[in-house]
Amino acid sequence: MNSTVSTAMALQQHNQNQDVQANLLRKSLNSQASQMSQLMSSLETQPALATTGSIGTQINTYA
Repeated sequence: MNSTVSTAMALQQHNQNQDVQANLLRKSLNSQASQMSQLMSSLETQPALATTGSIGTQINTYA
């Protein structure tokens, strides 16, 4: 009887540890996805071009 209870307790602890690790992984992946989304959205916006003057109105280049 004691070994059954002991085994059940060990399995419960193991399951709790896996849940904690899965939650940590999920939070980490969500954070990375958010950062990647911000990075990609910043690449989609192009800088405004100059509309007057002799600099920046002829060639559209940026780094």
